[in-house]
Amino acid sequence: MDFISLGEMSWKPINFRSKVKLVYTIERLIYRFLSLGFDYPDSELFLKVKKQITSCTDKFDAVISIAVPYAIHWGVASVWSKIPAKNVAPVWIADCGDPFYGSENDSFKLPFYWAWVEKWFMRKADFIAVPTPTSHLGYFPEFHPKIKVISQGFKFEDYSFQVITKKNTTPVFAYAGLLIPNKRDPRAFCEYLLSTGKDFRFHIYTKNYTLLKRFNELAPDKFILHSFMPRVELLRKLKEEVDFVVNFENSGPRQTPSKLIDYILIDKPILSVNSSELDFQTINEFLEHDYGNALNIPDRDQYKIENVTSKFLDLID
Repeated sequence: MDFISLGEMSWKPINFRSKVKLVYTIERLIYRFLSLGFDYPDSELFLKVKKQITSCTDKFDAVISIAVPYAIHWGVASVWSKIPAKNVAPVWIADCGDPFYGSENDSFKLPFYWAWVEKWFMRKADFIAVPTPTSHLGYFPEFHPKIKVISQGFKFEDYSFQVITKKNTTPVFAYAGLLIPNKRDPRAFCEYLLSTGKDFRFHIYTKNYTLLKRFNELAPDKFILHSFMPRVELLRKLKEEVDFVVNFENSGPRQTPSKLIDYILIDKPILSVNSSELDFQTINEFLEHDYGNALNIPDRDQYKIENVTSKFLDLID
């Protein structure tokens, strides 16, 4: 197996460092404009992928491009020809995670012209791989015949932690991942936790603390904030220390949080929370160590990397 680096990214994200509110607001507006309008800084990958494939003299059985970022697909599409002999492979599989133009959980809607870009690259791809049976709803109907469901894959052996989990008298639970205002939003859940008057420890691993700042200030011993850490290290920690894990549901069926697969790997009960319609009974049961209504995710083996690999090979054959 050979790895060829695309090189360092030259286009850098904007760092919001100013403590002056006006300057900070202007910085955010500029970044939002560049991100929504031009997919900055990820769009640099369009140029890098295009250059790499153009310079490639080898022939392969297939090209598998993986998003996000979607600029990787665009780079492949820019050099992919309707004449198979001109391509580096006879088959192109565009593996898509969360939808781009059809996303349900972003705070802002993309400009209309990104629909043209999405249709342009999908017309060229032979297959479009999506992670769940309902993911196709995030894409234009004309491409549904090309869509194949292939789950995200993991080498389960890497997550077989031989640890003795702690037995906590006080409920200890955790959430790991991004948070989105009014969509994947923890505030109603945290408000309810406070209202119960119960003792608990809620560990949150995220990059965006804004939605949780007030709760951390009110009860720092109950709402404990952490920054992101490497996946294996995080999952080992969750396996060792928490009683259950929390999933904040996405809006609609198009996107399924990938963290659910992480939670499967550590075999912890999952409390799935709909931020707009809390299930108080189930929350109370979890706080009493009753996990009878834990989220059930069937067919665990679909996430094994060997099964995922076989599905890609089937498309190539």
